[in-house]
Amino acid sequence: MKTLTKEMQTSISPSMALDLLKDGNKRFINNLKFNRNLLQMANETSDGQHPFAVILSCIDSRTSAELIFDQGLGDVFSVRIAGNIVNEDILGSMEFACKVAGAKLILVLGHSECGAIKGACDKVKMGNLTGLLRKIDFAVKAEETITDNRNAGNVEFVNKVTKLNVVTAIEQITEQSDIINEMHKNKQIAIIGGVYDVSSGLVEFYEL
Repeated sequence: MKTLTKEMQTSISPSMALDLLKDGNKRFINNLKFNRNLLQMANETSDGQHPFAVILSCIDSRTSAELIFDQGLGDVFSVRIAGNIVNEDILGSMEFACKVAGAKLILVLGHSECGAIKGACDKVKMGNLTGLLRKIDFAVKAEETITDNRNAGNVEFVNKVTKLNVVTAIEQITEQSDIINEMHKNKQIAIIGGVYDVSSGLVEFYEL
């Protein structure tokens, strides 16, 4: 598998970038990962990087984007934070990834069995985690179809909040970043959502 060059990155459209992630996830769940010389890729990216996508995902140890999508060194920017929430620092990182470094796709990736989502559903309060979980509270309140057992013990409720949290993050990205919003409107980049199933390894994509 070749290391991405500037020319290769330039030739990738937003839709092609999405296909690269979808194909990589298929390889992952079928245990057909590409054979890569990671040391060679490290050497070839030492003077610069040209990733095709930026992926906002959770810090959960089971959700490494490079593994889930079978990507190598220099292929994707990986932004990780509990609950895949959005803040000013993450927006700045995304703006760099897209506007400066040339990434063609932003993926907000939630996952099943997310501890941050469960914590928000249960209104957990613990040190600095309290403020982080408060950022997920909007998704908890937005889920109105389930009226009973609105807590972490209700798998259906947690799953619905997980997806709504992804949708909320995408809305925040376009609302709070003029740079990303303009690039999206001009079809220079695509912004999509997804949820990773920690049991099956499958990513369900949401092209909003």
